[in-house]
Amino acid sequence: MGVFVVRAFIQLRELLSANKVLARHIGQLKARIEKKLATHDEAITTLFSVIRKLVDPPMRKHRGIGFTADLGAG
Repeated sequence: MGVFVVRAFIQLRELLSANKVLARHIGQLKARIEKKLATHDEAITTLFSVIRKLVDPPMRKHRGIGFTADLGAG
């Protein structure tokens, strides 16, 4: 019975060490993803600002059709 208990603790220790390695890898992946998301957020913000400028162009002053003369000056 004692051998089975020792084997169980050995397996438990191996699982914990494997989980530590896995947790470290997940942490590294998380850091990379967060860095990419930060750059993507900046790109998306820039994209939306450009789209807003294209959708809402500045209003132009419309001129009247034909020749108009200022007769009052003179």
